[in-house]
Amino acid sequence: MLDDAQAPVLVTTPALAQRLPSGNRQVVYLDAPETAAEPDHLPRIDILPGDLAYVIYTSGSTGKPKGVDITHAGLANLVSWHRQAFSVTAEDRASHVAGLGFDAAVWELWPYLASGASVHLADDVVRTSPELLRDWLVAQGITIGFVPTPLAERMLMLEWPAKPALRIMLTGGDMLHHYPPANLPFLLVNNYGPTECTVVATSGPVLPDARPDVLPPIGRAITNTRLRLLDETLNEVPQGTPGELHIGGPSLARGYHNRPDLTAEKFIPDPFGEPGGRLYKTGDLARMLPDGQIAFMGRIDDQIKIRGYRIEPKEIVSVLNRHADVRDSLVAAREDAPGEKRLIAYVMLNPNSASTHTALCDFLREHLPEYMIPAAFVRVDAFPMTPNGKIDHAALPEPERVNTVADDVSESPATDTQRRIAEIVAGLLDRKDIGLEDNFFMLGGHSLLGAQLIARLRNTFGVEIGLRSLFTAPTVAALSVEIERLASKKEALKTPERAPVCGAPQPCTEANPS
Repeated sequence: MLDDAQAPVLVTTPALAQRLPSGNRQVVYLDAPETAAEPDHLPRIDILPGDLAYVIYTSGSTGKPKGVDITHAGLANLVSWHRQAFSVTAEDRASHVAGLGFDAAVWELWPYLASGASVHLADDVVRTSPELLRDWLVAQGITIGFVPTPLAERMLMLEWPAKPALRIMLTGGDMLHHYPPANLPFLLVNNYGPTECTVVATSGPVLPDARPDVLPPIGRAITNTRLRLLDETLNEVPQGTPGELHIGGPSLARGYHNRPDLTAEKFIPDPFGEPGGRLYKTGDLARMLPDGQIAFMGRIDDQIKIRGYRIEPKEIVSVLNRHADVRDSLVAAREDAPGEKRLIAYVMLNPNSASTHTALCDFLREHLPEYMIPAAFVRVDAFPMTPNGKIDHAALPEPERVNTVADDVSESPATDTQRRIAEIVAGLLDRKDIGLEDNFFMLGGHSLLGAQLIARLRNTFGVEIGLRSLFTAPTVAALSVEIERLASKKEALKTPERAPVCGAPQPCTEANPS
């Protein structure tokens, strides 16, 4: 990033400098005596709206970070809107929770410092624990603060003092799945914005709501920001129809640092605005609600394709979260074996939940087609998060027998036939052990894997099981009974009945022709 940004000056400390790559740049040490002796008055320098305020790096699809050039115009618009929208004064005490690599950290600093308010920094332990962060916010007398969405959702479930100093909790960075409880003693405000649009593009309060079928919206455009919902031909879609969200206005970045090709692809001319205007293609799917708010529907490229079906994971999440035992959920595709992609649901269940795999599947089947039913439900206490407070999909655990929601405790295979069947099923599903009553399809099996299972059973036992039989006998115990039945029938066919002997004066029969 240092080389890509072509930074001429590096401000650091001697200890950190040893871990950084060397280069032809001036190094300024914060704790050096000559640095302390520098004048503390403002430098005489002219700053124009289009000049760079900062370059922030985001992850790229190729694994190489890409820099986003944010201007002073964009940053000034953010600060001005924020101070007015949330009535920030010098008396406010703001929290700083986001990691410095997350652009929300910019938002947590400048509006408050520009207002004369104080900013309080949470340490690494506090900012990753819902309970510790709640206690810290209360103890510090924080009046307004930002909390990344996954962490905020967990904090909404906690008990709060009746009258904390906190008056506004800002959240964003991921899809908000829950409305706040009616007794929450502060206002929850949901925010949305790509890095390329200076942190925030839309914002709106989220009030208690009894509509679990509709996710909380992301609000309306902030000051001086234009929103367009367009189809693939860049035509506006009707209200209520999903379209790709495009953003325009002074908050737009200049583009990607030293990436003119990518800049031209993502920052396009605004076909509806004045000449020279631009729109940023977010890649996010959204729709306009009747009250003018925006409903965020996820990434366009978040679609999962499994066995020919295109699936929107958040559609499954929205249904699964309605289940009385499910506090929160996440659905992802896993490909633990090459070519074998499975739909996995990660669920945070209520402490006393007695839900089984079958119960969760049956609940989903009331609203979703069969191909959208997850192969397994993995129990988690919390979703793993990155230092920026977003869900770390790469750290989601692999489904195993010890962490998946099952039906009943299944006995271990006892007979030789049962053990051999269990070994075959375990190999196909990439599992360590299979119980006697474990259901092949509930463990992640599907028709394509079923065909492979039938082929392996044929090679092992020398019997032909139809795919329809596998659906009616999907457990090791049931398959064992079916295989032994077919084996017995096959053995019986090998032993012909004794035919009558042909001889005079008896006539010959069809069974014993002469």
